[in-house]
Amino acid sequence: MKRLIVDCGATKADWVIAGGKSVRTPGFNLAHTPSEQLDAILKDAAEKLGPGITRVHFYAAGLVGEPPVDLGRWFPGATIEYASDMLGAARAVCGRDAGIAAIVGTGANTCQYDGQGITRKIDCGGFILGDEGSASVLGRLFITDYIKGFVPERLSAAFSQAFKADYPTLVKNVYGAAAPARYLGGFAPFLLSHYAGEEYVKELVDNNFRAFFERTVCRYDCLPVGMVGGFGYACREILARIGREYDIENITILASPLEGLLKYHAV
Repeated sequence: MKRLIVDCGATKADWVIAGGKSVRTPGFNLAHTPSEQLDAILKDAAEKLGPGITRVHFYAAGLVGEPPVDLGRWFPGATIEYASDMLGAARAVCGRDAGIAAIVGTGANTCQYDGQGITRKIDCGGFILGDEGSASVLGRLFITDYIKGFVPERLSAAFSQAFKADYPTLVKNVYGAAAPARYLGGFAPFLLSHYAGEEYVKELVDNNFRAFFERTVCRYDCLPVGMVGGFGYACREILARIGREYDIENITILASPLEGLLKYHAV
């Protein structure tokens, strides 16, 4: 059996054949990525992976209800499981045990999991209505302060030098670009690089994570907590410290769900 596991988020998608090759493509969200763009990504991945795949486990952001894409077109003859990236995260960090799972990346999402499926889920709302704790919300909070003059002068000058950050450009990319969440999340590495030396940044990051715990994680049953996502992994020490403020200890944090998913599907 040639098994393919796909982990797709807003920024990147990883396509891994168990025991074989792997491919990385741009990410996508099935809820709003244009079909032409989606087809181009799928075609590219399928061509690079080659023929003979017999089973596909497809975990993707924005998968609600019936999948808007037929992977059988790209992987003919394969048995295909379509699942949300949230279920993928839960399987990766919880395996077949009960727990609370979270995605902490460009976006943020959470659920309660009973070892087989998702039993409760607080809607994330996206970077405008929710997504507390995510890189995109951190970027949004910072840009909101920046355009209104609340960012400390030294940090504001460093940001202006590092990015094309005039008001028209910021507004255009947030309201007119194809991937505004990704754009806003792109400011997170800059902010984290100033975390240790700028109290303003420390408070911004910490309060973003406090909102994440208060508005989502702490509203579930008291269970082990696991998280996946590049942003969360980069902030793993901060997340662990903030978690302890809410009596949440020993949080499992993975940069990617793939390692856990490969173990899950090997059973």
